[in-house]
Amino acid sequence: MAVSDEKAAIRKAAFAARKAAFDLDAGGASGLLSSVLAGYRGVPLSGYMPIRSEIDPLPAMAEAAAHGPVAVPVIRAAGQPLVFSRWTPDAAMAEGPFGAQVPAVEDLMQPEIVIVPLVAFTRAGARLGYGGGFYDRTLEGLRARRATLAIGFAYGAQEVPDLPVEPTDQSLDMIVTDSEIIEV
Repeated sequence: MAVSDEKAAIRKAAFAARKAAFDLDAGGASGLLSSVLAGYRGVPLSGYMPIRSEIDPLPAMAEAAAHGPVAVPVIRAAGQPLVFSRWTPDAAMAEGPFGAQVPAVEDLMQPEIVIVPLVAFTRAGARLGYGGGFYDRTLEGLRARRATLAIGFAYGAQEVPDLPVEPTDQSLDMIVTDSEIIEV
């Protein structure tokens, strides 16, 4: 089976697992993420605006924004890395590509911590995303300039035993789920 076919099959099953976990989420799933970020107060970070059944990092991002700059990713074009625009809990937002909200007024910054949404992950730090390569390109560029901490944020139900890894795939440094912190 080709790697792209294998990833597509894993992605389909992982979306179903994520949706089931999302449907059971009573809120509070970002508590462990808040505890991790508390150790990095003031360090510029990027979260994300959740779409579909993604686990919600907004409470942890709001808490972090009280101590330092927080941004969200903005897609410029297919095949390009993400850029990051400053976000606050009360920021005016606008519709961005793929249905994600982006700040209405762009104020670009570079994060040193990137909270990464995902479809599936392994304990070894492998991540399966939506297939566009945005986070892989972005993390590669950020890491070429400075140490950048990539924190995968997901439901524990999104863990898989193994993922096919390609040379362009960027690994996660840590995974935070609704129930545990996994150091990679």
